[in-house]
Amino acid sequence: MKTTFKRIGLAALVSAAFMSAASAEEFKVGAELPLTGSLARVGAGMQEGIMVAAEVFNKTNGKHKIKIVTIDDESAPAKAIAAVEKLASEGVVAITGGYGSNNISPASDAANKLGLVYITSGGVDDSLVNAGRKNFFRINNSAGYEKAMIGMLHDVGAKSVSIVYSTKDATSGLAKDVEASLKAKGIAVVMHSFDPAITDFKPIINKVKLQDKSEVIAMVGYENDYVGILRAARVLKPAVKAMVGVWSLATPKMAADFPDLMPNVFGTALLPFPAEFKTADGKNFADTYKAIYKKEPDYLGQFGYVQSMLLFEAIARAADKGTIQKGGIADEMRKTDRETLIGRVQFGANGDNTNFVHRMGQHQDKKIVIVWPKESATGKLAYPALPW
Repeated sequence: MKTTFKRIGLAALVSAAFMSAASAEEFKVGAELPLTGSLARVGAGMQEGIMVAAEVFNKTNGKHKIKIVTIDDESAPAKAIAAVEKLASEGVVAITGGYGSNNISPASDAANKLGLVYITSGGVDDSLVNAGRKNFFRINNSAGYEKAMIGMLHDVGAKSVSIVYSTKDATSGLAKDVEASLKAKGIAVVMHSFDPAITDFKPIINKVKLQDKSEVIAMVGYENDYVGILRAARVLKPAVKAMVGVWSLATPKMAADFPDLMPNVFGTALLPFPAEFKTADGKNFADTYKAIYKKEPDYLGQFGYVQSMLLFEAIARAADKGTIQKGGIADEMRKTDRETLIGRVQFGANGDNTNFVHRMGQHQDKKIVIVWPKESATGKLAYPALPW
């Protein structure tokens, strides 16, 4: 008799669990990303984090489910707008993704007009948070990147820097902020702008070599720009002490794709490679990432994970309150205040994360070592040190 009751009880539990899963409310979330074009590599990295976030959320929330609907914006502003509009027509309740401020700006404008929350980690131009978009949120910003680069250059005692930067809004804005901060610290700065369509960087690097004679070349651009600059520098070999960049540079993907160009190069990175996680959330992220993609996570995936998990949690809270169709997701995003894999996240009235601070990583022996700030370092900073 006892065995029969146990079987009945077990069957009831299984049935209840099945009914709970079956009745979980599902919400579509759009992922607008550059999966082809010049930003494809970073877009793919962010997408991996987004998909890991959905997997973790769906396994742990219980009451709600997220379904990701992805559209490639082909690294083009017009296609980014079209992607947002298409996602809206397919019934998404919010959008995560975007890379490159010039793509994110029109895409988030379109989302704002459609009443959709748009969250990203791919745009640091301050005009994104100063344009009055009520539904726009980002977890990182230019100030966090600037602080990391300036802090490292100051700590190594650099006395002169040549900044080679793209004329795109985000890159030119960051370059000029870095210039002002370096000059304020008494460091000599020479600026070299370039058109995003440029492929031959030898004339600029030759100016640095013969005219500037700076100790450091600071690169403010995107992946293809870094590759072009580093190739030109490898040929001309200016007498600098370091090659330093910002986003999308200190990644395992760049190390794997360009092993001859990356040794000793610096770039912003929140994670060492291989990644190390100490929190339960971090271990959950890393384990799920490795299970899905059969590789170590990088910081692009980490950013995609954090921005998306915060969005999913806001959707769940709004759903519980019945405010999804009443601006509730944006309201819940503004109430966000919690520790994440990139530190504490809180959104100001303009949608910016008020707590963001980056770190600097360095490519060393096919690994990425965090070298700044000292309290977060996972290895010793090599300086002077060059890729050639």
